[in-house]
Amino acid sequence: MYGAIAFFWIVIPTFVTTIIVVPADIVEGRCIKFGVNKSEAVRKSMGIFMNLITYFLPLTLMVFCYARIVHTLRTKVAYNFYSASA
Repeated sequence: MYGAIAFFWIVIPTFVTTIIVVPADIVEGRCIKFGVNKSEAVRKSMGIFMNLITYFLPLTLMVFCYARIVHTLRTKVAYNFYSASA
């Protein structure tokens, strides 16, 4: 569990930074950075991939964690309720 959280907080920002900074190009003697890609297909696939990595994966992790919390709380409440009424 902690490994997944560390993954999202450390690895993903590093990965996103390298994708943004590494593809550079020189235009009219100036270095243009921040996401210069030669192909439309590469831009589209990177956009889809970045949305998956930066939005859907963290959302899935949060939903999973909160579902586990709710399940644990419901179990403890049910146990306390039945043990108190006996």
